[in-house]
Amino acid sequence: MPYAVIFPGQGAAAPAAGDPWRTDPAWAAVERAEAVLETPLARLVLDADADELATTRASQLAVLLTSLMAWDCFSQLVDERPVAFAGHSLGQITALLAAEAVDRDEGLRLAGRRADLTQQSADAHQGKMAALMGADLATAEKICAGLDAWVANDNAPGQVVIAGTGPAVDDAAARAREQGVRKVIELAVGHAFHTPLLADAAESLRPLLDSLRFTAGQAPVVANTDGQPHDDPAAWPELLARHLVEPVRWRTCQDTIATLGADTLIEVGPGRILAGLARRTVPELQVLNVATPEDAATAADALSPVGALTSFTSSPSSTKDTA
Repeated sequence: MPYAVIFPGQGAAAPAAGDPWRTDPAWAAVERAEAVLETPLARLVLDADADELATTRASQLAVLLTSLMAWDCFSQLVDERPVAFAGHSLGQITALLAAEAVDRDEGLRLAGRRADLTQQSADAHQGKMAALMGADLATAEKICAGLDAWVANDNAPGQVVIAGTGPAVDDAAARAREQGVRKVIELAVGHAFHTPLLADAAESLRPLLDSLRFTAGQAPVVANTDGQPHDDPAAWPELLARHLVEPVRWRTCQDTIATLGADTLIEVGPGRILAGLARRTVPELQVLNVATPEDAATAADALSPVGALTSFTSSPSSTKDTA
């Protein structure tokens, strides 16, 4: 059964999302990240509350770690490799790590540096984001015209996220209501991600990106920036720098995955945000969620007509449930 793997962004962060993994061998991903980044991280996935996880750095690292644990477990249970990887926003970094398009330790350093720089940018600029429910891309672009606000995520038919300075997003929200947009929802995030307000972070990140050794990986990674599959290592420094300041074209990413032959999406990591977007964009694709060891075994069974391989976990664990 051909499948693609997708990873959520920082909006999927939730308290105690790492708890199901604490006694599982996949917990080694947290220990490795702590060693590489030389900082305690376990508390982010076990003890951090909702207020802390609303901050940029904490949410990015928490979602990255819980997603990597879920991937490390699931990937041991299936023989067939995915046709593609993709991730929403922060999830694109996770996708590159899972695809082995970048060395695990180097990718962790990239994720840590990206989290630090975007937190610094959030502290300096304090932008915000809002979802326009029922709006199409052209309407959202028109609403933002002339304001310090931009389309940040084209997520699915009828769901576009805008971002910018606080006053500009407020003005854009008022315009949206005047133009009959069904609902405007301010997002609980700390910055105007994927807009020119992140230019300082993109500039500071670029030297690290240029120093990393990317590879073709196990399968193409579909990039947020252009919605296309990439297996050319030379493309990633530019794509990842642009990723911070340009929209996430997630609707296009999903359409591309469908054209690559996948009939199933495996959402790996906390939450079910991407499953909801997939139902609106590519309803013909089955979506399975992997947020716990039990989920990993269930998804592997679903992909294999003869059932999953021997479990990576030493004993069954329990659970918990983007972007």
